[in-house]
Amino acid sequence: MTSSPSPTPATTSGEDASRRSDQRKVLLAAPRGYCAGVDRAVIAVEKALEQYGAPVYVRHEIVHNKYVVKTLEKKGAIFVEETEEVPEGNIVIFSAHGVAPVVHEEAKRGKLATIDATCPLVTKVHKEAVRYAAEDYDILLIGHEGHEEVIGTSGEAPEHITLVDGPEDVGNVEVRDPDKVVWLSQTTLSVDETMETVGALKGRYPNLLSPPSDDICYATQNRQIAVKQMGAEADLVIVVGSKNSSNSVRLVEVALGAGARTAHLVDYAEEIDEAWLEGVGTVGVTSGASVPDVLVHGVLDWLAQRGYEDVETITAAEESIAFSLPKELRRDLRAEAKAATED
Repeated sequence: MTSSPSPTPATTSGEDASRRSDQRKVLLAAPRGYCAGVDRAVIAVEKALEQYGAPVYVRHEIVHNKYVVKTLEKKGAIFVEETEEVPEGNIVIFSAHGVAPVVHEEAKRGKLATIDATCPLVTKVHKEAVRYAAEDYDILLIGHEGHEEVIGTSGEAPEHITLVDGPEDVGNVEVRDPDKVVWLSQTTLSVDETMETVGALKGRYPNLLSPPSDDICYATQNRQIAVKQMGAEADLVIVVGSKNSSNSVRLVEVALGAGARTAHLVDYAEEIDEAWLEGVGTVGVTSGASVPDVLVHGVLDWLAQRGYEDVETITAAEESIAFSLPKELRRDLRAEAKAATED
């Protein structure tokens, strides 16, 4: 792990700001961009298009990133909001965020072939919800209302799950038995915010049970740690990601909390306002877990053209996790490979 330099003061004199802006550099966060779950989901759509041909339908955005969705649309993917929009007899892929059991039932009624690209870490939370519901626990799900992942998890045990949308929502929580309550969480939240919510919940329910392992995914945590390290000395942090990407939005919040003077979320380099660079010596750059690195390189090129050519990587962790393709696709791919060897 690379240690972070001493934090830059929140306010500086005009002379200090001028001196810093003359010593321009970029701090590049590592890890950043695609996590294993996103990589798996995107490849699943690409492989399905290769194997079955267009169109292949995808329920909701496969991941929350404009560039990825547009790229897959050009290859023949059709994104729909509801399962009923998929014509009978077609293939539908479920996004990395997961779906409720009722969606699987809708697909069966519509005579659709399904490929489930739900991130395995989200699936883990789903299984935890099912297990605790079977044991008759009240489940407090920490997450943001309306997010696809929250909708999918809640659908596993709707009669047992209560959504807690941040620390300010804790006062509204009611449970049947304060000695039989457990918390779970959306995987893409800010670690700090989640722990603050858990702390508030434990203040009300001292016997609150925690899940067997942290629900915040490893990639979300690693990207937040890297931003904390570089945010302490960055005048400006640019997070590459889409506005509907929960983990990308959280990175902006984490950067500001770590001491960055300003932080902004952009989909593309062209969205950067040159006015943001006024008096800025150090720019931090990172990206959300659903962002391909080509977009980050676009930002680095944009900054280099404006004098920010010195790039230093801030490494918070090494990631080596990889997930296998959805079982439906692996089964077909194996059959295809076997047929090819027999020809």
